[in-house]
Amino acid sequence: MPYIELCKIPIALLSAFSAATGFLLATTELRSQIVLLLLGVFLLACGSSALNQYQERETDAAMPRTRDRPLPARRIRPVTALCFALVLLCSGLSALLLTGALPAPMLGLLAVGWYNGVYTLLKRKTAFAGVPGALVGAIPPAIGWITGGGAGLDPKLLTLCFFFFIWQVPHSWLHIMKFGREYEKAGLPALTTIFNALQLKRIIFNWIFATTVSCLFLSAKGMVHYFSINIALLALSAWLVWNALRPVLRHTNDDLPVQVFKKTNYYLLIVMLLLSADKLFMLS
Repeated sequence: MPYIELCKIPIALLSAFSAATGFLLATTELRSQIVLLLLGVFLLACGSSALNQYQERETDAAMPRTRDRPLPARRIRPVTALCFALVLLCSGLSALLLTGALPAPMLGLLAVGWYNGVYTLLKRKTAFAGVPGALVGAIPPAIGWITGGGAGLDPKLLTLCFFFFIWQVPHSWLHIMKFGREYEKAGLPALTTIFNALQLKRIIFNWIFATTVSCLFLSAKGMVHYFSINIALLALSAWLVWNALRPVLRHTNDDLPVQVFKKTNYYLLIVMLLLSADKLFMLS
């Protein structure tokens, strides 16, 4: 269904889950607010994605990867997609407002403004747009943290947001490494015009290593309470580092973007599951 395609459901679900993780880490009890939080962040992410596809419909039409999306394929009129995006965004902000935490919808607006305003414009200007764009990934857990009753300037929140920010950079760069040639043909700046494949692998490995270190900072800040969870996070981080390092050591031209891109997704998902499980055990 074209409207579902506009929403990019897997990404929206990941954003909602990261917000729920932030909520659980901050709260002292499970509350019904988490339902509104999940709904609000999910709808905001869907709306932001739909708005982004409206903004980039001409560029999408120039790339094989995206030319079959609803707008370039003309399965939805642009004005219809824009209205759909605005309805989703307003619904998401309303749900966050109903949580009773005023900073939540404000942070939601910040995320939409940064992604659909700053990041979308920077993608046309610089190949390094993914670095400032990664700030968007740090906002959903902050929304969850605030909604859960956590303090906005708590060092634990800053550590959590830093982890999500760092993770977002290699995640987006792996995507660009895979589709860089398409970006070039569409007239967009791409990292593949600045670095060769081996250089990109080395740079991405460094970012992935930094991601795993930032994950371990969560334990150092006392956000993990069970020894078994700490060991699991350590083992998981070692697994990701090894999988990112192997192609660099072998100097191969294998499909690193596909392999490591998926594993970074699994890594984030499992980290969030472990952090949530740790806190739920504490609350039970």
